[in-house]
Amino acid sequence: MARSVTHIIKRNGDLCSYNREKITDAIYRAAYAVGGHDRDLSEKLATEVEDILNTVWNEGNTPSVEEINDIVERVLIEAGHATTAKSFIVYRAERQQARARQSLNAPDSNSASIPYQVLYHVLNWNILHSCDTVEKINQKISDGTYPEFVKTVDATFESDIKAAAKLVAQRRDTCKIVIIAGPSSSGKTTTTEKLAGYLRNDGLELVTLNLDNYYYNLDVHPVDEYGDHDFEGPEALDLPLVNQHLSELALGKEVQMPVFDFHSGTRTDKTVPLSIKPNQLILIDSLHGLYSGMTESIDDSKKFKLYIETLSQVRDHNLNYIRWTDLRLLRRMVRDNVHRNHSPESTVGHWHYVRRAELKYIVPFINKVDFRLNSALPYELPAMKKKVFHFLPEIIESYKSNPNKTDALLRAERVYELLDNVVELDDLSVIPPDSLLREFIGGGIY
Repeated sequence: MARSVTHIIKRNGDLCSYNREKITDAIYRAAYAVGGHDRDLSEKLATEVEDILNTVWNEGNTPSVEEINDIVERVLIEAGHATTAKSFIVYRAERQQARARQSLNAPDSNSASIPYQVLYHVLNWNILHSCDTVEKINQKISDGTYPEFVKTVDATFESDIKAAAKLVAQRRDTCKIVIIAGPSSSGKTTTTEKLAGYLRNDGLELVTLNLDNYYYNLDVHPVDEYGDHDFEGPEALDLPLVNQHLSELALGKEVQMPVFDFHSGTRTDKTVPLSIKPNQLILIDSLHGLYSGMTESIDDSKKFKLYIETLSQVRDHNLNYIRWTDLRLLRRMVRDNVHRNHSPESTVGHWHYVRRAELKYIVPFINKVDFRLNSALPYELPAMKKKVFHFLPEIIESYKSNPNKTDALLRAERVYELLDNVVELDDLSVIPPDSLLREFIGGGIY
């Protein structure tokens, strides 16, 4: 059939050239989200959509994006692909809601703890950039496209942070404190630094209050039957002092911020004077920034809350989605070994405390944030293999002989199997110094 449709009308009223591949991609993404992997079938269905377009719209007439989407839904349903049609309809509705919120500068009001809209966006991005599986990421190393891939991933992450900074700047008249919260090793420190830079470009001055310095001395925490300290919950922080300092800073007073030494597990005698001016914001990156008791001295209307998590949508060698917690465990194994004088084995053994605190003090508050940020970097696994893989066999053998470390053994075996199927990155210099990954592997500028 001769093509009569040459242009389409975008949602903003502009014209753009018609491209059937975009219809194919939309159908394939919807199918992929529910387990479909037949690209040829997606192309066949896109051809059916095009045939209908050329029948309904004569030469000189132009369909809109929404009218084309209506036909896609119809073709999917009539062809018996109801599950894919539902996936397409749900995504379409979510995008419509997101556009409406954006036009009103309103935060995401989704009450679900799992940010499905973000996950769908991440999955689509990964599919379009051929990094939705470990196999495809390995191929980028083999064919030499990995360095360019790193740049593309980092550019996307920077774009997301810029969007968050724009929302903060829009609330400059009422916002007093910006909170970067998320589970362990999600990348809060680097994100805070990057966000701070963009806010400075908008004329906002910032004062960072690092809550890691408010830990109680390690010796005041009880030791369990395995000899581990639990300092992952917010109670491990001197919350009364945190709130006292926040309220005093908000009033323009100077406070003496403590300094915590992670090597000794104690606060030092040194303090750092801090104060803010009326045109400055208090900036906090904290594992438990969403916990109400953390910042209860500041009214919620004066806070901007950003949640960061490794919302990975990459499948492993078995085509199972990689666990977000496993990515963060690998990051923390490297970081604690490099920066905090903790062995990778102790990090794996301690992870049950991390997860318990996350589930109790972080996950329940995800629906009460102004912005959700994905910090999963599809290129990080090859670098992590180089930094931590060689530790894992010895860790696994150690835990096999310890019946009290069954959970730790399962985690160690799982990440070993994951990395065993990843191609190792020989040259870490392709990871730029401002990459979020440098927060964990070292060599960064932040």
